[in-house]
Parts: sequence; structure tokens; C-alpha cells
Amino acid sequence: MDQSVGFLRRLGAVLLDGLIVFLPMGLIVSGLFQTDLNSLITNVIEGLYLLIVPVLWYGYVVGKKIMGIRIVKTNGKDVGIGTMLLRVVLSGLVYGLTFGVLYIVSALFVAFRKDHRAIHDLFAGTYVTDAEPGEAAALPDA
Repeated sequence: MDQSVGFLRRLGAVLLDGLIVFLPMGLIVSGLFQTDLNSLITNVIEGLYLLIVPVLWYGYVVGKKIMGIRIVKTNGKDVGIGTMLLRVVLSGLVYGLTFGVLYIVSALFVAFRKDHRAIHDLFAGTYVTDAEPGEAAALPDA
């Protein structure tokens, strides 16, 4: 799949989100609510960001937008709230229940699968592309 994006660009997007969005948000929330950076409030806000922003912004979050990549459904259409619930919430539960082991497996999927789909992409029927909105192709197997 020539529109799918591999490991390094996706990693770059995650790191950018961490530096630009999550770290400042964590510092603000911890200051306002006198909690640590990994509090329930911070985690809920971060989860809502990952859940809602891609739905409203054509599959982008800040880090992905900077890297020129976005999340789309395997049919090439934009993601909706149901898709993002599967991608964020269900996969978060699975990664948590396996103490992060499947998160490592997921990174290997992105690095070595031809379509670069992680476990959360498989759950939600999504992939990450560098195609502009309206230009994403359906995956051949979809």
C-alpha cells in the first residue's frame, strides 16, 4: 500500500503530540488540580483529544498534521466517532490488559506489515496515510 505510512513518521507524530500537546496539558492540569502528570483527569482529557480531534479534523491530531499524515478508514473515508472509539478505547483496554505487551507487538506490525497497520488500526478498520482529505484510497484487502 503506497499511501500507508510506516513506523518512523508515525513515531514522529506521537513524539510531537507528546511535546506539543500532552506535556503542556499535563503541566496545566497538574497545576490547576494539584495532581501528578499521570492523573485520571489528565488521562481523560488526553483520551478525549485522541477520540474527538481526528473526527473533527479529517483524521489529524497536532502531531500527525505536522508530519503530514492522518487516520482514515480502510475504505478511504474519514473516521467517525464509532471508529475512533474502537481505535482509542478498545485498543487502550487491550494494551492495558496485556501490560503493554501488545503495544510492542503493535509497533512491530507498523514496522513490518506491508500495510503498516497497528493492532488498533485492525480493531477499528483504519490505516494511517499521507493522502490529503478526499484523496485517500481504499486498502486493497478492505
